[in-house]
Amino acid sequence: MKPRKALITAANPAEQHLPLQTITNAVGESKSVIENSLDELFASGIESVAIVVVPGAVGAYRAAAGAHAGAIQFIEQESPRGYGHAVWCAREFLHGEAFVLIVGDHLFMSHTDEPCVKQLLAQASEHDAYFSAVQVTDESQLHLYGTIGARRDPSQPSLFEVNAIIEKPTPTLAEQELIIPGLRHGKYLCFFGIQVLKPSIIDLLDRQVAGLQEGEKLGLTPALAEIARSEQFLAAELKGTRFNLGERHGLLRAQIALALAGPHRDDMLVSLIELLSVAKS
Repeated sequence: MKPRKALITAANPAEQHLPLQTITNAVGESKSVIENSLDELFASGIESVAIVVVPGAVGAYRAAAGAHAGAIQFIEQESPRGYGHAVWCAREFLHGEAFVLIVGDHLFMSHTDEPCVKQLLAQASEHDAYFSAVQVTDESQLHLYGTIGARRDPSQPSLFEVNAIIEKPTPTLAEQELIIPGLRHGKYLCFFGIQVLKPSIIDLLDRQVAGLQEGEKLGLTPALAEIARSEQFLAAELKGTRFNLGERHGLLRAQIALALAGPHRDDMLVSLIELLSVAKS
């Protein structure tokens, strides 16, 4: 399965500013987070991208998209009715096709020459299945992510057959339901922020949206959990790291990591040592 389209969700009113933040990448270019995401998608072979935003934000996002501004379709989620609802809002753009889904408030740093999106697409192209990137995550961060239970593929240790998905589980629930053989105690596989989804997800969301009550929100993870019970759902660890910009100091951590990955690593290390030497204990 090789999608041509991608969808970026950026419609959370509390975090809509995060993709608009400027960050300096590993080669020293200053761009918005959303432009970095668009760079990665188009460099990975995606042909068409839509961004779901809050009402009135199209102008800001168009400006932040930089060189890609003219190539993006913007979709407004009229009211904050949840992540699943935001994806459903793009049904006309997706038009019954498989697609890449990424969250706008994450930044992805590859540890190889291939972007994280391209790594996942390479694996997804070999399977007719739902496919999610995952990252080993400490139990202290489970409240931030959807988390999977899975069986490791013995022939490909970084590939997993998903059998359960729970949104933001407690450590107790995760220990009962989501243990992955081979991971250290207190470590789990959580969503990375990049997924390859099949058209059937929109069919499922259609039915769920039709049953929403006034003021009720629709998440995406419960829908993915339902899919995992009826269709093949795979997950892969990528050679890369996700940075959740919505975490405390998330943007700062991402910026430091990018600086350390670039040609000015030594200068950054010196700066960090100087800061540590004067910081209050």
